[in-house]
Amino acid sequence: MSKILKSDKNENRKKKNFSVGFTLFALLIIAILTYVIFEKSGHWLVEDDSFEHVKWVAVLDGQTADLERNDYAANLLKEGKADSVLILGRRTFRDRSNSEFYAEDFMKLGAFDENAVFLVPHNDPSTISEAYSLVPWLKKHNIDTVLLLTSGESTYRVKRIFQKLSGNSPVYLTKDIQHVTYNPSCWYNNRESRKVWLRGWAALFASYIDIFNTDTLKAVDSSYYKPIKSYAEYKKDIRSNVNLQKILPRIEDKIKSESEKEAAKEQPKEKNIEKKPEVSKASPKETKKEPSKASTKPANSKK
Repeated sequence: MSKILKSDKNENRKKKNFSVGFTLFALLIIAILTYVIFEKSGHWLVEDDSFEHVKWVAVLDGQTADLERNDYAANLLKEGKADSVLILGRRTFRDRSNSEFYAEDFMKLGAFDENAVFLVPHNDPSTISEAYSLVPWLKKHNIDTVLLLTSGESTYRVKRIFQKLSGNSPVYLTKDIQHVTYNPSCWYNNRESRKVWLRGWAALFASYIDIFNTDTLKAVDSSYYKPIKSYAEYKKDIRSNVNLQKILPRIEDKIKSESEKEAAKEQPKEKNIEKKPEVSKASPKETKKEPSKASTKPANSKK
């Protein structure tokens, strides 16, 4: 009996030691995962490439009201680190797109060549739609390297999508422009950064499903609703759409109405100027002089 009891005690001790060890191991795994999630997962969303010069910069849609991507691309052109810019934007009105508004703002940031800035409109507000609109054009013009400007938490996902749909060429670079809404090192300290982190990981998982088993795009493929054109061509199209015959009559009517208003304002002033000398100067002097002349003439005649 004593031998049986001892064996039972040993087995119970082994079970307790195993459970304690397993619990400690599980806690260690949880601690490591927590550290990875809070310290490393923010950086896994970011793909920050270094470069000295690129020929093409693609400004993707989705900028904030600060238009931080426009500013970054404009500085690259000013510093001579980029040669041409592609500005993408989805359709917002019946015949207008964000690319037009972005391009108009971009041209105000410096004296840029209008033939070096291109508008890339598209219909769907997604990175995949942007890739379908841009990649065939890049292949058609044999462009070798493109810098993609997007938000920091989207750089890895965007680069992967473009590489998957493009194949071996062109080569894509991404840059973290370090906007205030997301800091990969301490994303958990800010409410807005936590939301951006969650959306970034959700979008990354969804992109794996969206581009699963898709074919690479070629130069003959196209899905954009308007052709990609330079800012110079865009300005010509805008001017050609203006009907001067309809505008000129309106301008003439406005000029006439403004001139009539100014004439109406000047008429009271002229009347006041004419009335003042008649009342103050002419009438009092004439009334005083007339009696004196009349009195002197009869006196001379009597003598």
